[in-house]
Amino acid sequence: MQSALMKRIQDARLYGIVDLGYVTAENVEHMTDQLCLGGVDVLQLRAKKLAPQEIERLARLMLPITRSHGVPLVINDHLEIAAAIGSEGVHVGQDDDAVAKARAIVGPACFVGKSTHSLAQAVAAQAEGADYIGFGPLYATGTKPDYVPIGLNDITEVHRRVTLPIFCIGGVNAGRLDEIIAAGARRVVVVSAFLLAGDVNAEVSALKNRLV
Repeated sequence: MQSALMKRIQDARLYGIVDLGYVTAENVEHMTDQLCLGGVDVLQLRAKKLAPQEIERLARLMLPITRSHGVPLVINDHLEIAAAIGSEGVHVGQDDDAVAKARAIVGPACFVGKSTHSLAQAVAAQAEGADYIGFGPLYATGTKPDYVPIGLNDITEVHRRVTLPIFCIGGVNAGRLDEIIAAGARRVVVVSAFLLAGDVNAEVSALKNRLV
């Protein structure tokens, strides 16, 4: 059951990801707490190489923490896990039927986000009925080394053509934030810059305060 104080995806500006490429399973609860304390507005669990049973176990550990902070929890890719635990959101990739398939599995109470890597994909995701999109990667990133960075040039145009919440992703960190905002971004996703920080809470809080 969602809290009345649960943040809405439409109001979110700062999106964090607990990525098991950077975080050990043993540290997931602590990292979740630090990210929420720092001020992420929404938090995703991404675990590309773990078995579904382990991903569900970690998601169930995260859920009480995120809900205590009013932060929606998003499950990456695993629609059945999102449905089983009742997460607030799910995130899907570029499969053509991804949004419709997700809605059929998770139901109407769970919002659906979609990754997009071009203007055309962003427009298509809106037409499919996604609730928000990730747009990137802006820069080359160790999280997704196979993806060619799309740069900053299309950020203004994607905001003109897409009315959904648009979260710019890929290599976002404190040093690049000003140029990303200057290019037209209103919302960002930060992954390794938070997860590898010496003081996660402080790193999140400092960046959040610049998203005015």
